[in-house]
Amino acid sequence: MGKGNRKVIYSWALYDWANSAYTTTVMAGFFPVFFKQYWASDLSVNESTFWLGIANAASGLVIALLAPVLGAMADQGGLKKQLMLSFTSLAIVMTAALFLVSEGMWQMAVLVYLFGAIAFSGANVFYDALIVDVAEHKQLDRVSALGYALGYIGGGILFAVNVLMTLHPEWFFLADKAEAVRWSFLSVAVWWALFTIPIALYVHETGQEGRLGWVASARAGFHQLSGTIHHLRSLKQVWLFLIAYFLYIDGVNTVAHMAVDYGLSLGFDSSVLISALLMTQFIAFPAALAAGWLGARFGAKRVIIASIAVYAVACIWSSTMQNANDFYWLAAAIGLVMGGIQALSRSMYARMIPKQQAAEFFGFFNMLGKFAAVFGPLLMGLASYLTGSARFSILVIVALFAAGAIVLYYVDEKSEMQEV
Repeated sequence: MGKGNRKVIYSWALYDWANSAYTTTVMAGFFPVFFKQYWASDLSVNESTFWLGIANAASGLVIALLAPVLGAMADQGGLKKQLMLSFTSLAIVMTAALFLVSEGMWQMAVLVYLFGAIAFSGANVFYDALIVDVAEHKQLDRVSALGYALGYIGGGILFAVNVLMTLHPEWFFLADKAEAVRWSFLSVAVWWALFTIPIALYVHETGQEGRLGWVASARAGFHQLSGTIHHLRSLKQVWLFLIAYFLYIDGVNTVAHMAVDYGLSLGFDSSVLISALLMTQFIAFPAALAAGWLGARFGAKRVIIASIAVYAVACIWSSTMQNANDFYWLAAAIGLVMGGIQALSRSMYARMIPKQQAAEFFGFFNMLGKFAAVFGPLLMGLASYLTGSARFSILVIVALFAAGAIVLYYVDEKSEMQEV
């Protein structure tokens, strides 16, 4: 079964279904709250926030620095799948280990979470890069969108079950909410491992003749990395795309990371925010599939720019929100475009880069994605502090979307394809 085979494509896309449970239940859902209320209950609110911030920042920095190097190694040694499964295995073990961390052991919780987050992000570098081994050129938009769509529905289903476990632990023969959260972490590990099996069995890298060992791959990888940095200077359109991506994905990440905090600052109940998060997941499933079809029909760049426009309008409108219904409408609007903008960014980039260096180039892609998670929240926090208005702070994100759209407009995707 080679590139373009339906079974291979679905086996690859199911990994999004598998690992999205980690982003919803662990990263976005339960870990931040459980860390404050269970593991770090003896610390002040500011101290627990500080250590959680350190863990998130450290994991992002480590993978941002390592991703291009590891990508170069994977390209030279034909190690994309092997490295993806290695990082995935570590992430699954660390997620399961959260079940064993006892109350008050905040240092251990931080350490386990740190290694899990690094492994999760590292696996994604190679998973993204494998798309060039899975999909034919004309299939990239739809295949990338399929992955994101399955990720939203898969992560949403397990998160819904986990939320139900915490609301009604007695239904699951659990003692209390704390035990339900611990079992939720374990359920993510089992879910992740189970749905990683298809990609392990049916997805294979192309062009692995003359495969190098680990040491030789490391030497060749460092050599390739220096050559690629020099090569990138001539790939003007790739650089232009990466600049645009850095700007608009910063806006996307900021909306995702700060939406709950923004809702709380406006006085909305936490149950409204959790319900909106779940609703967004399920809306994003069909919307991501539709975005893949639209990208193939009208071009990825046009659909990305349209999605950026929706984000910008949503940010402007959100500054006037008055009640819970407004927040639900905002969640619905974001759900319509968040999967498509990420999926089509991945497929557009995959179409522009040298296929034999896919893992390394996706290392740069993911590196920028990690760094882009920093500036937007900083801008929001600074705007809120200087103006004293949470509503004004959301408006500064519009500038990131506008700048990203303008730069993306000048990217000539077809021109770069001829160069590489």
